[in-house]
Amino acid sequence: MFKPSLAALFAACLTLAATAPAFAADAGGKDAPKDAAKAGESKLPPFPADRTVRQSTTIDGRKLAYDATVGSLPVLDDKGETIADVMFIAYTVPGKDRPVTFALNGGPGAASVYLNLGALGPKRVQFGAAGDSPSDPAIAHDNPGSWLDFTDLVFIDPVGTGFSRARIGEDEAKKKFYATEADIEYLSRIVYDWLVKNERLGARKYLVGESYGGFRGPRITHYLQTRLGVAMNGLILVSPYLDPSASNNGDLSPLPWMLTLPTIAAANLERHGKLTDAAMADIVAYTRGDYVTDLLKGRSDPQALERIVARVTALSGLDAEFVRRSGGRLETQAFLREVFRDQGKLGSRYDANVTAWDPFPFAPQQRTNDPILDGIIAPTTTAMVDFITRTAGWKYTGRYNALSYEVNRAWDRKDGERGSVAELRQAVAIDPKLQVLIVHGWGDLSCPFMASRLIVDQMPVMGDANRVQVKQYAGGHMFYSRGDSQAALRRDVMAVYAAH
Repeated sequence: MFKPSLAALFAACLTLAATAPAFAADAGGKDAPKDAAKAGESKLPPFPADRTVRQSTTIDGRKLAYDATVGSLPVLDDKGETIADVMFIAYTVPGKDRPVTFALNGGPGAASVYLNLGALGPKRVQFGAAGDSPSDPAIAHDNPGSWLDFTDLVFIDPVGTGFSRARIGEDEAKKKFYATEADIEYLSRIVYDWLVKNERLGARKYLVGESYGGFRGPRITHYLQTRLGVAMNGLILVSPYLDPSASNNGDLSPLPWMLTLPTIAAANLERHGKLTDAAMADIVAYTRGDYVTDLLKGRSDPQALERIVARVTALSGLDAEFVRRSGGRLETQAFLREVFRDQGKLGSRYDANVTAWDPFPFAPQQRTNDPILDGIIAPTTTAMVDFITRTAGWKYTGRYNALSYEVNRAWDRKDGERGSVAELRQAVAIDPKLQVLIVHGWGDLSCPFMASRLIVDQMPVMGDANRVQVKQYAGGHMFYSRGDSQAALRRDVMAVYAAH
């Protein structure tokens, strides 16, 4: 079983794959000057002033005019000195009593471009699905799944991602920005500062986080509640990474294998056109029942392995001998190579049925990066930089980091391994009106839906059990790349906003 750490879960909207040499390709470019990294970003020119342009989009058959603002907020130290500049993109619609939603992607090291141009912004660029190519035209079209008709949207790029940059040296930046607690504290302050700057403290407020952004979500919500005095009305966690420890200790605990088996089965059902909620309910029931019981029996019951092999073979579509040699415990990367081996392809841990050619098919281990991860950087970067610099006219010469491998490598992961479940429970307990929606793609092996199902099922019912819900859709980590799944997400999110 693959044991993901926070480093392994670096992704754009998503968490980064820990395939064999997942970091073999340096996104920052191996020829980047080392002295510039040590000196920080202080030699870069100042950010431009905020720029606002008027645009329009069509959502649900209706044309909607909005203001798109590219701007920045400073991060101050204890002495009031600016130590970083955080860029944001805000989409706002004139009108009274409009909610405002803040959006963050994951990594750590990912910009918010994936939620912006993929899921909920007013414009959309296609990426992350089967058949997509990084050289496809990066043309932004109206997004039918946008949330802008019912909430204003603010996309935040953490320091080191997008154009956001530190003004201090690398060592200090690690302490101030590239650590679990520091990350939560300054990003919470960015949310607070935007609300104050734009006189929106009285608005209904929501937070959406994807992948490691889902890890951030409960912690930011709790920090805002208890330290900055700002209460969120709702929290939407997209393919979240809530509890790293759940995927560890696969030698003894059955939990890591319970998390991934339903996703592997879902991928197999989808390949045969049989993926339904009813079919998945049976698989989840088996996983929580006979599967875990037989895993725990081990050699005390010689027939336990035979039962596991028979059922897991049927669920996965794999060869029975491969399943037997695996002990019915399907390690993620081994599965993704084996299931498409006869085609010379690899599956993606972000969507098990999205494939790419394996350039090293005879190597003992996977030697290339994830099929989705490498393919999403070009279209999203091209479209976002074009919008910022040409459409909005926010001219800046720094490099735009859709995914920063440098930030991910620099990250201090102390306190990260305990996850964010404690803050999720506390935030829900503090505010009896807080609504939480956790959403996953059936085919996501990087942040499998079963983890969130088990986490929520172990939470106490604090008033109305429906205040914390888990929902699944066809697709993977970025299930919103599929039109039907994005439409279903929009409907479910609208119900959360309607609750207030």
